[in-house]
Amino acid sequence: MRHVGAIASRELRSFFVSPVAYVVLALWALLATTFFLASVIAFDSEIVRAQQFGAVQHLETLNLNDHVIAPFLYSMWFIVVFALPAVTMGLFAAEKQNGTEELLLTSPLTVWEIVLGKFLAASAFVAVLTAVAGFFPAVLFVYGDPEVGKTTAGLLGLFLVSLAYVAVGGFASSLTRNQLIAFVLTLALLLVVGLMLPPLVSFALASDAVGTESGLVAVMRWVGTKEHFDRIVSGLVETRDIAYFAVVVGIFLVLTKTAVESVRWR
Repeated sequence: MRHVGAIASRELRSFFVSPVAYVVLALWALLATTFFLASVIAFDSEIVRAQQFGAVQHLETLNLNDHVIAPFLYSMWFIVVFALPAVTMGLFAAEKQNGTEELLLTSPLTVWEIVLGKFLAASAFVAVLTAVAGFFPAVLFVYGDPEVGKTTAGLLGLFLVSLAYVAVGGFASSLTRNQLIAFVLTLALLLVVGLMLPPLVSFALASDAVGTESGLVAVMRWVGTKEHFDRIVSGLVETRDIAYFAVVVGIFLVLTKTAVESVRWR
């Protein structure tokens, strides 16, 4: 595994050779600014409305974490679903497209070193995106008093879900030589696993005798990322949620390694 760092460094540099990284970063910062300002404006409007109607109890429940930071993080999670496919689509598809895959596979590098190196490079880029998103909640500490633990947990949740999606994107990229196909495949997987799987299963079983609280729905809810992201953003950083993201990353890294290695079997 001594070559993993070198591969990650090479891959990270290649991100910034093409305009994709700069476009993603610029759009990410622009959208983060837009959603953060929208959350702040909505929070301010809610306070004014509560004061006008004398809703003292409601005013006491309003806080920066639940009414500004959490909505902002949920918005950025939604953006992650569309941004990361652009980052990961070329991880392996570009090697096939440029004809450098065989050269890479016949080098002294192991398949695991290649897979982990590319995953770490994309993870470093994700860390940059998370840091950019983290700048906006940090501003609130200058003008307000949000909870440090809850804010940190929310950013951790955004980072963990992004890591899981990077692993999914790497797998999709390893299946094709066309980067556009890799983008669409990754987006489809993330939409299903990240947002649509539990509601779809619940809807399918709604009129069934087993009902919406069946074991299948519970399993699908666990497979989807939303339930785990919900808990972490709310401030509950539990071992089962950390384990979930670790399992997702591990499974898709193994699948990626298998897909890359299958080239040698042909």
